[in-house]
Amino acid sequence: MLPGVSVHEINKLIDERGFLAEILREDWKDVMGDDKIAQANLSFSYPGTIRAWHRHNRGQVDRLIVLQGSMKICAYDDKKGSATQGSLEEITVSEERLQVVRIPGHYWHGTKTLGVKPSVTLYCLNRLYDPKNPDEERRAWDDPSILDPKTREPFDWNKLPFK
Repeated sequence: MLPGVSVHEINKLIDERGFLAEILREDWKDVMGDDKIAQANLSFSYPGTIRAWHRHNRGQVDRLIVLQGSMKICAYDDKKGSATQGSLEEITVSEERLQVVRIPGHYWHGTKTLGVKPSVTLYCLNRLYDPKNPDEERRAWDDPSILDPKTREPFDWNKLPFK
């Protein structure tokens, strides 16, 4: 994986009523490191929705938890001279297997809702969003300069898996 990108399994405590899951705790150093959660957002996306590409240059870290549906989460490193320059991480997550996906904001990143069901995603951020001075840089979702490292072709969000 790209340095700093991680996936953490969420344990469900299941009983006859349903389940309870602790999704983030400040004492989970293997998940949180030195980060604190400053803001949490909820996102609803219709099937096929692509929300990409963007990045944060002031130290924001995003943690995404898909609560409903399925989603592809991607991170791309285009930093010149980086040991992972040109690397792209694709992570598929769903409600079936709760996970926390950590994306350091300096990577270009985005999501696509997969399948026939809308996705509901909880985003936990280590920095507050400032609408007067947003820490966000954007590119088009189909930016041809973001290459798929397997094919060296522009990354295609709509490419079918295993093709």
